[in-house]
Amino acid sequence: MLLSATGLAQQITVKEYVTNELLPGVVISTPDGTITTTTNVVGQAEVSAFKSAALISLNLVGFETITLSYTELEAMNGIVYLHESNFYLNEAVVSASKFEEKSKDVAQQVQVIDQRDIKFISPQNSADLLQQSGSVLVQKSQQGGGSPVMRGFEANKVLLVVDGVRMNNAIYRGGHLQNVLTLDNTILDKVELVMGPGSVVYGSDALGGVMHFYTKNPELGLGEKMLVKGNAFVRSATSNQEFSGHLDFNLGGKSFASLTSFTYSNFNDLRTGDLRSSSLDAFGRRSWYVERINGSDSVITNKDPNLQIGSGYKQFDVLQKFLFKQSDKVQHILNIQYSNTGDIPRYDRLTDGSASAPGRATWYYGPQTRTMFSYNLNLKNANKLYDNARIVLAAQDIDESRHTRRFNNANLNHNIENVKVYSFNADFQKQMGENELRYGAEAVYNNVKSSAYVENIVTGAESFLNARYPDGGSTMTNLALYATDTWEINEHLVLNAGLRLSYVSLEANIDSTNISRQAIIGSDTTNFFFLNNTTIEQSNSAITGNLGLIYMPGHDWRFSALVSTGFRAPNVDDVGKLFEAVPNNASFLLPNADLKPEYATNFDFSIDKMINKKVNIRATGFYTMLKNAITSESATFTANIPDFQEVLGSEARINVNKDEAYIYGVSSQFSAAVNSNFDISSSINYTYGRIKGDSVDTPLDHIPPVFGKTSFNLKLNKFRAEFWVMYNGWKKIKDYRLDTEDNEDYATADGMPAWYTLNIRGQYQITDKFQVQASLDNILNMHYRVFASGISAPGRNLMVTLRARF
Repeated sequence: MLLSATGLAQQITVKEYVTNELLPGVVISTPDGTITTTTNVVGQAEVSAFKSAALISLNLVGFETITLSYTELEAMNGIVYLHESNFYLNEAVVSASKFEEKSKDVAQQVQVIDQRDIKFISPQNSADLLQQSGSVLVQKSQQGGGSPVMRGFEANKVLLVVDGVRMNNAIYRGGHLQNVLTLDNTILDKVELVMGPGSVVYGSDALGGVMHFYTKNPELGLGEKMLVKGNAFVRSATSNQEFSGHLDFNLGGKSFASLTSFTYSNFNDLRTGDLRSSSLDAFGRRSWYVERINGSDSVITNKDPNLQIGSGYKQFDVLQKFLFKQSDKVQHILNIQYSNTGDIPRYDRLTDGSASAPGRATWYYGPQTRTMFSYNLNLKNANKLYDNARIVLAAQDIDESRHTRRFNNANLNHNIENVKVYSFNADFQKQMGENELRYGAEAVYNNVKSSAYVENIVTGAESFLNARYPDGGSTMTNLALYATDTWEINEHLVLNAGLRLSYVSLEANIDSTNISRQAIIGSDTTNFFFLNNTTIEQSNSAITGNLGLIYMPGHDWRFSALVSTGFRAPNVDDVGKLFEAVPNNASFLLPNADLKPEYATNFDFSIDKMINKKVNIRATGFYTMLKNAITSESATFTANIPDFQEVLGSEARINVNKDEAYIYGVSSQFSAAVNSNFDISSSINYTYGRIKGDSVDTPLDHIPPVFGKTSFNLKLNKFRAEFWVMYNGWKKIKDYRLDTEDNEDYATADGMPAWYTLNIRGQYQITDKFQVQASLDNILNMHYRVFASGISAPGRNLMVTLRARF
C-alpha cells in the first residue's frame, strides 16, 4: 500500500481548467532547466525527479504558466489544472513561414483560432467560423455559401490553404466563392489568418492574405499500449432547423496511428430576423417563390415572409489520416479528405424579378465536391542543408456545376466544371547562428474541363449550350522558388526578409470542331470568344519580396514595420469566362486574353502595448497600392455573330486592368484580463479602397464597411460563457462599385444598412466525458444583411450541442 501511494504521488495528470481536457505536451521544469519532462498523450508525467527542487514550473503555449513547490504539487492529489492565457506572445505560428516560430518574431499581422475556441464557437460551417473571428467579413449569396474578405480583397485575391496544400485553383473567380465550405471545421486543429500579401511564401493569389486551415493529426500510443480516443457531437438550431452529427476516432500504436472523421449536416430554409426599421419594412422579406405544379411554373405567396424559402441544403465530410513514425527523424502522413455539399440553391438569383414577373424558376449549384489526397514527409535531421524539412505531394479533384432555368421556360441550362490540381512543395528550415533560414520550391498544375448543355424538362431533348470556360480544355502551371530569413539581431530587434521568384503559364483552347456550335454560328469559329484565334496563351513571371523590422524596447512595447509585395497572375476564370454578369439585364461578361497580372505593394505598421500583464492593445495600419487591378467595366459588343447578339444583346462587360488602385485601413484589437476567470476582448476594422482616375477616384469593389466584435468571457471550472456583440457600419451606395460583385441590387436604395447583434453562449462539462453547449444568437431578432450579400442573416437562433469524448 505504501509503495502504491508513493507511486501515485509521483505521477501527475494535467488538465484544462474549463473542460477538464487532458493536456499533452506540457513542459514541466525547474527554473534553471536542469530537470525537465513533458506530459504524454494522455496528459500524464512522472515527477519524482523534482522532489528536491525548490520550485517547479508547468508551461504550455496558450496557457498561463504556473510555478509551485513539490509539496504544493502533492497537495493537488495528482491533478493540476492550467488556465488559458489571454495573451499569446510566444504562441507558435506556422503560416507566416511554413515552420513554427514565435508570433512576436513575425512582422505580419497574424491571428490564430485554436481548437478550443472552434469547439466553443460551434459554427455551422467554416465560413461562420471566419465571421466569428472579428477580423474577416464573410459575404453570402446563399445559405450554403461564404466568401471571406480580408483587407478589401476577396475570392481569388485571398489564398485558402489546407494542411499545406493551396486550395485556390484556375477557376477561382473574382466574385464570390463558397469553396471554404468544403473545409470541415469540426476536425480542425486551428486556423491561422495572415493579413496582407503572402506572395513570398505562397505565391500568386495571396494579395489580401492567407487563411491556413490545419486539420488534426493522428496521435501515437504509449509504448506498446494502443491509444483509443474519439469525439462525437449532435447539434440542433432553430433558425434553419439544423441537424448535424459528427464522429471522429483515433487509433494509435507505437509507430502507426489512424484518425477517421465523419460529419453530416442538414440545413432547412433559413429564417431571418423580424425587427426592422419602419423605412426598411420590406427589405429582405420573401413574399413569393416559384414552384412547379402540374408541369407549369407557379408563383406562390409566402405565408411567412421572414422564411427564406429556397435556401436549405445538405453536406457531408469525410477525413482519413494515417501517420507512420519511421523513426524520431522521419515521419509520414497520408491525408485523404472528401467533401460534398449537395445541391445548393442560389437564393439571391431566385429572388430576382417580382411576383408578377419572376426572373428564375430554378438556380442551384450542383454538388460541390472536393477530393484531396496528400502525402506529407517530415524530416528532422540537423545537417548542412537543413534542420527540418517538409515535402508535400498532393492531388485534388474538384467538381462544381450550375443549373439555371428562367421562369416559364422549359430549357434547363447545365454548366459543369471539373478541375484537377497536382502540387509539389518542398520546404526547408536551417538555424544558422542568430538567423533562421527557410527556403523551398513549389510546382502546381491545373487541368480544367468545362462543358454545358440545355435540357428541355418537358421533352427531355438536349441541345448545345456554350460552356462557361473554353471547352477545348485549359491548363495552368505555377513554378516558384523562395527563401526567407528571420534574424534575431538582439533581444530587442528582429529582422524578417524574404524573396520569391514565380512563373505562371496558362493555355485555354476553344474546340473549333464542336459540331453543335457550328450548327448555330456556322463554320467560322475564329471570333467565337471574341478573340483573333481560338487559343488563349499567357506566361507571366514576377519577383516578390518583403522586409520587416520588429523593435521590442521592453516586455510591454512592441513595434513592427513591414514592406511587402504581392503578385497575382490572371487565371482561366479571368481571361476565358463567358457568363451573365448582371441578371435580367442581358449583360454578359466576355473573355479578355490580354489581361495582365496584378501587383500589390503593401506597407504595414503595428504597435502593441501590454499594461501590467493584464491589458493588451494592438493597432495596425496598412496601405496597399494595387497596379493593374482587375475589375469589370462596360464594353461594346461587336462580334459579327447575329444569333449570339440576339441572346446577349448589345450590352457587354469585360474584365480589364486599371492602372492603379489603392486600399488603406486600420484594425485594432483590445483585450483585458480582469482576473483569471473573466476577460474582455474587442476588435474593429476600417477599410477604404479606390481606383485612381484622371480627375475622380472611383470606388473599388469588395471594400467592406466598418465591422468588428466585442466579447465578455467568463471561465470557471467546468463552465465557460461568452456574451458578445457583432457590428457592421453603413455601406453607402456612393461607396459601391456599381454593376459588380458589390451587388447593389440586393441592398437598399441607400446601400447596406448598419447593424448589430447581441449574442450569448455557454458550455458546461457535465462529466469528463460529456459536455452540453447552448447559444442564443441575435437575441433581439434583428433583420440584417452582411455587405454584398444576397441572403439575409439568421434571426434569433437557439443552438444546442451535446458533445462526448471517449
